[in-house]
Amino acid sequence: MPKLGTMGQAPQGRRLWLRWVVMGIAVVCLAVAFVNLGRWQLDRLQQRRDNNGVVVAHENAPIVDWRTIFNHPITDADQWQRVQVRGTFDAEHSYVVRYRSNDNQTGWEIVTPLRTPDGNVLISRGFAARPANQDFPRVAPPPPAGEVAVVGYVRRNEQGNTEAITPADGQMRLINSDAVASTLPYPLVNGYIGATELTPPATDGLVPVDPPELTEGNHFSYALQWFSFAIIAGVGLVVLIRSDLRDRRRAAKAAASTPAPTPDATRTDA
Repeated sequence: MPKLGTMGQAPQGRRLWLRWVVMGIAVVCLAVAFVNLGRWQLDRLQQRRDNNGVVVAHENAPIVDWRTIFNHPITDADQWQRVQVRGTFDAEHSYVVRYRSNDNQTGWEIVTPLRTPDGNVLISRGFAARPANQDFPRVAPPPPAGEVAVVGYVRRNEQGNTEAITPADGQMRLINSDAVASTLPYPLVNGYIGATELTPPATDGLVPVDPPELTEGNHFSYALQWFSFAIIAGVGLVVLIRSDLRDRRRAAKAAASTPAPTPDATRTDA
């Protein structure tokens, strides 16, 4: 006849194995997710480094004619190259771009198409900080009249929903030359120029938009955190299994140390 301890240990052992398998599957799934999130943060870090390298290289590069860049759709690799262009602003089509930021300030930008003999390009004429308790202007200030020379950064079209990129009542939230061109009687090249210098100088009080800050952000520390979570999940599973085994050994030891009832004692009790 099997001992009472042996009879109880088999079902308990099967329950423990089932518990460990379920917990193991959950931990593996979590660990895979945490590792993938860590790798994603490392990818973001590399992208940030690549973008910083592009900014530094283009800022140190000489100013080039705008036609050498704006002959194809603008990409991230083209951004922040300095170009120069001459033309005449289309004062009848100036736009206020709301909810912009520059140098830790919030405000708006003013964009205006520039007409040239070689094509038309959208120009961000600059940024204005938004005073407290003041709404965005309804009408953009007029650009300089006559022919102007513009030096500025190459910028890629910003992407968003139709309402954000399409001008309405002279305002929009994102700068997208293709969307602006759909409202004009003439085409625009892809991308736009963020002006840093105007000749003759403008008197509208706008300031150039600065290039992005050259930092790597918190991507590396975030990656370490996700990898740490994966390790913690694995260690937690090991600790759980060891705790279950320790409790099982204690229960088995306690059952073995308990004396079995004698037949005489059983008959006397009856």
